[in-house]
Amino acid sequence: MNIIEIKITASTNLFLKELLNKHPLKEWTIIVAETQTAGRGQMGNYWESEPSKNITCSILIYPHFLSIKQQFLLSEIVAIGLKETLAKYVKQDITIKWPNDLYFEKRKLAGILIENELINQKFSCSIVGIGLNVNQQIFKSDAPNPVSLKQITGMETDINILLKEIVRQIQYWYKKLKSGQNKLISQTYYNSLYCREGFHFYKDKNEIFQAKIRLVTEEGLLCLITKTKEERCYSFKEVSLLS
Repeated sequence: MNIIEIKITASTNLFLKELLNKHPLKEWTIIVAETQTAGRGQMGNYWESEPSKNITCSILIYPHFLSIKQQFLLSEIVAIGLKETLAKYVKQDITIKWPNDLYFEKRKLAGILIENELINQKFSCSIVGIGLNVNQQIFKSDAPNPVSLKQITGMETDINILLKEIVRQIQYWYKKLKSGQNKLISQTYYNSLYCREGFHFYKDKNEIFQAKIRLVTEEGLLCLITKTKEERCYSFKEVSLLS
């Protein structure tokens, strides 16, 4: 891995994108920022991060072997790699809240934002943005449920060591993706889902209803089964979990 450390940027994803536009970069080039002033989450959500306390990074990969239809598999392997690394630090379960937030109990520990560049309907590159709360203890934004590793464990964590562990675990799953182990990846992701067991309250544009997770499709759709046995499938932001 080629780690490039910078002091401050609006967004590590944007910084990496601009760097890539200037000259070629090797796969697994990683931009790490001490301070990120305009970190983004899914659908433009804001990511709060106290300077030098957390991991805010972007990773460059070239998944030319994937079809566009399979792009959600990238989200799955990144989320799995992150979850498995964090499990070494936290005794309790870390889960993945669809599509790709990492949760400790009912609180958000990390978020992932993957931006894919396409040329002629084929992958050119993917930029994997990760925001992970590590040593921050006070959160000032309106985010309802943040938590950090330090709040969970009571201990400081070395950010540089943790970042390398995360990237190695993502690389481990990336090799499985390259070798076509898609079913294993999707099953591991499914088994890691937050609120996977039992019925929970969800809200879509029409109503609040109870349902349980049936599956997540290759395209990343969340498919639910209601108590009346109706199957409903949703894309990102079309449904929210209330419990």
